[in-house]
Amino acid sequence: MIALIMFLSLFEIAISQNQSYDPETTQVLQLLYQDEHVVIDNGIFQLTLSNPEGFVTGVQYNGIENVLAFTGHENDRGYWDLVWNFPGKKTKKTKGTLDRIEATKMEVITQNDEQIEISFSRTWNASSNVTVPVNIDKRFVVLRNSSGFYTYAIFERLQGWPAVEIDNIRLAIKLDKDKFDYMAISDERQRYMPLPDDRIPPRGKPLAYPEAVQLLDPIEPEFKGEVDDKYEYSMESKDIKVHGWISTNDSVGFWQITPSNEFRSAGPLKQFLGSHVGPTNLAIFHSTHYVGEDLIMKFEEGEAWKKVFGPIFIYLNSFPKEVDPLLLWHEAKNQTKIEEEKWPYNFTNSIDSPASDQRGHVSGRLLVRDRYIGSEDIPAYGSYVGLAAPGDVGSWQREYKGYQFWSKADEEGYFCINNVRSGRYNLFAFVPGFIGDYHNETVIDISPGSNICLEELVYEPPRDAPTLWEIGVPDRTAAEFYIPDPNPMFVNKLYVNSSDNKYRQYGLWERYSELYPDEDMVYDVDVDDYSKDWFYMQVTRFWSQTLNFSAIKIFNRGSLASGRCDQSLNVRPVNEQRLDAQVRVNDVSVDPPLFTTGQIGKDNTIARHGIHGLYWLYSVDVPASSLGLGCNSIYLTQPLAISPFQGLMYDYIRLEYPDSVNHIT
Repeated sequence: MIALIMFLSLFEIAISQNQSYDPETTQVLQLLYQDEHVVIDNGIFQLTLSNPEGFVTGVQYNGIENVLAFTGHENDRGYWDLVWNFPGKKTKKTKGTLDRIEATKMEVITQNDEQIEISFSRTWNASSNVTVPVNIDKRFVVLRNSSGFYTYAIFERLQGWPAVEIDNIRLAIKLDKDKFDYMAISDERQRYMPLPDDRIPPRGKPLAYPEAVQLLDPIEPEFKGEVDDKYEYSMESKDIKVHGWISTNDSVGFWQITPSNEFRSAGPLKQFLGSHVGPTNLAIFHSTHYVGEDLIMKFEEGEAWKKVFGPIFIYLNSFPKEVDPLLLWHEAKNQTKIEEEKWPYNFTNSIDSPASDQRGHVSGRLLVRDRYIGSEDIPAYGSYVGLAAPGDVGSWQREYKGYQFWSKADEEGYFCINNVRSGRYNLFAFVPGFIGDYHNETVIDISPGSNICLEELVYEPPRDAPTLWEIGVPDRTAAEFYIPDPNPMFVNKLYVNSSDNKYRQYGLWERYSELYPDEDMVYDVDVDDYSKDWFYMQVTRFWSQTLNFSAIKIFNRGSLASGRCDQSLNVRPVNEQRLDAQVRVNDVSVDPPLFTTGQIGKDNTIARHGIHGLYWLYSVDVPASSLGLGCNSIYLTQPLAISPFQGLMYDYIRLEYPDSVNHIT
């Protein structure tokens, strides 16, 4: 208790001593023109931008001349970029064309005593075949008395333009590596970080792929032996609100605050990169990571499109030297709450960024009806309910051209989705503890000021009969299964004692071969515990560079069926590299299998230390003729074995036993 009081008191002192600015004494907001640069100065910090390209070349703050990196060209410090190509032009050796979005025109949009907004734009030239056929307008906004700047970008395609594909859209900011040494992305995930120099041979040794490097001789000995991999620090979209870096010697923090994720692709569970070794701070608005080619932005010939990415807030804070600099994280979280309360921002000068009074609201209540659990409907407590472009069941996780708006239902199943942009939407939801997706096909038309109250909605999850047995929990992750300790030679110390992030360690796919050197896992549904006996991913076993296909055997000691009933199996994989998941009953060699998914996936979630990828749901009819009295076995096989990362994770497996048809989910 004494320690807690001391911490709170120290934090309050730090907050009170953090830079606060009296409107009567602060300097006038200024816009200065220099050779090939423009500078915005509000007396708290200076923002320097290249003119007309629109690169962030300098941020002066709290006595530091420039918090950004000094290595390389100044245009490599802060920039918007994207990866694109014309359809059919990509080769196996390239991921597309990297475009730093070098603007050709600078324009002052707003300049007054309260704010300055500058545009850096580039208009597509139809005679060009080396630039993406999209008009791009990058905006930067600085407010009086604000310790940071806002940035957003407007992307627009006009009718008649050629087809194009876009893989990645982001904002990257690189900080001074000699100053910013501590990274924080959540309360539990923060640490002192190695230097980028430590990754370069001979100090570092690349592992199974270039992003993963073992630190053999780091400049700071405390990092020796650790594995550094940017994907170990990825996060789900719903959790990316604030992340950044601290210069502990200067007591200065540099943070990216995202008050809304409406402009990110693929919904609340899509995983994105954020901060990582560099020190680098990323705002990823669209990427194919953890999904694969299903999330490549594809525009047809002549297709028009417009979307605003952002605004996000780049926030700087500082404390006196006598205050623990790590408390800057808590102050940044406080600022995040302030930014969320201000959303949607009313100061951006663009008709494409509507204020609150130009948006709508949708509310309602979601219930779950499962007649095999209870006779009454159940409030969908903890469910995620969202609006996304009209589509099919679960289409939101592959949707990228529009905006998405999500809310979490309370304990009674009530939800309220606020500040929805004008447009046409379907309502989607998923409920922890129940398989499948809710989808309301009714088109909801949002207009400025609309307030739509829906009647009670009822979700009936897929179900044919009572559960005979089940493995796992239907929560869209494999986190409840057995996750092994990492090889002590390849650890990230941040996750050594972190049960919630244990799966983020490097090389866990290799542990499967060590646990099952001779044959694949056999799981007895009558006696085994999935938290101890079900390896959380189904990967290939490999020894002496030879990969072997995997075949999990689910063993049931009791009688599955008499000769007159069929079974129903529900299988829910959550992650895969390119694979073919197959189901067989009592004979692992029978061909063709009882069920096959065909080739799906390629999201690289295993290599990228994820616990889920795309959500897939399959229902398999098991005919009575394939079952026998007494012991029966179900084989889940994955025959493709070209890479150690070809595998999948299961969310949940359930065997149902109806009177006439039995089902596996």
